[in-house]
Amino acid sequence: MSRLRILCLLPLLSLLTIPVLGAEKLLKVTLLETKAPSFKADIPYKVGDGLSEYEKERCKLDLYLPTKVKNFPVVVWFHGGGLTGGQKAGGDTAKVIESWVKEGIAVASVNYRLSPKVKFPAYIEDGAAAVAWVQKNIASHGGDPRRVFIGGHSAGAYLSMMLGLDTKYLTAAGVEPTSIAGLLPVSGQTMTHFTVREERGLPKDDVIADEAAPIHFVRKDAPPMLLLMGDKDWPARLEENQYFAALFKVKKHEHTTLIVVPDRTHGTIFGKLQEEGDAGRAAVLKFIADPIAFGKQG
Repeated sequence: MSRLRILCLLPLLSLLTIPVLGAEKLLKVTLLETKAPSFKADIPYKVGDGLSEYEKERCKLDLYLPTKVKNFPVVVWFHGGGLTGGQKAGGDTAKVIESWVKEGIAVASVNYRLSPKVKFPAYIEDGAAAVAWVQKNIASHGGDPRRVFIGGHSAGAYLSMMLGLDTKYLTAAGVEPTSIAGLLPVSGQTMTHFTVREERGLPKDDVIADEAAPIHFVRKDAPPMLLLMGDKDWPARLEENQYFAALFKVKKHEHTTLIVVPDRTHGTIFGKLQEEGDAGRAAVLKFIADPIAFGKQG
């Protein structure tokens, strides 16, 4: 059986190994037939007379649904782009999502407002509204509202961590923070995001960790979390995630795992998630199948 070296939450971040293949067999869905996913584009997740034109333009999601399946989990997914660019179907996003949907997982791929047209925390508030829409509506599409995951790549990973850790955003949107099944940040920034620093007139490379930093909100009762990184990511991004993971250990959070996939860059750690046999993909499928048990085998 293929095995993946993972970086788990141990005092010195020592390396262990766990099996990650066969995850597709663990998903708690009733799979009746393999078929192309159903696709619903440009669903507004914010409505009302008070919306700006920019909100009407950007606050939409694409819903990818498995067919002939019921009670499936759903991932609310946020694209990357430094909080200043990106699209919900851009780059490899659609291909990665479609590969997950074929495994019985629904995905809501979300657009959100971008800097500099808006500033912190507007894009996080958009993300919370998207999660609220999914949790409220996924049952009518056959999904399980108790199995809503939040994830994203790069800037999208930052959004997913802020939503999952700073409870005020989901609470304001009418979502109970403890109802989130798990977090899936791929190559995320755990400190105050560099775009937020630039919004404040600070140098992009100055490192701070305030109310705009996921690491500021590390807590014992956070949702289960799979941190996925490549070993060839941007300078200091891996080390940042290692420190983040270690702090969860300090807080005695038992369900955070950092996995480092060899020979992956900031981009390929995400793009390769569409490929059969990719270690990161196998880990994602296994985590979604059972986020509590994930990482305890080995």
